[in-house]
Amino acid sequence: MAYKISDECISCGACSGECPTESISEGAQHYEINPDTCIDCGACADVCPTGSITPGE
Repeated sequence: MAYKISDECISCGACSGECPTESISEGAQHYEINPDTCIDCGACADVCPTGSITPGE
């Protein structure tokens, strides 16, 4: 299951640079993760300053 970014995201972009599959892009309100290419590595969650990236359910 792909990671998800909640509305707590402040759009700092820290996660985007850490994603090895380039699955994170800037969305309309905050960054978003493409679930089709996310490999569940958690690299993005490790660098998120707000803790808004969590494993999907």
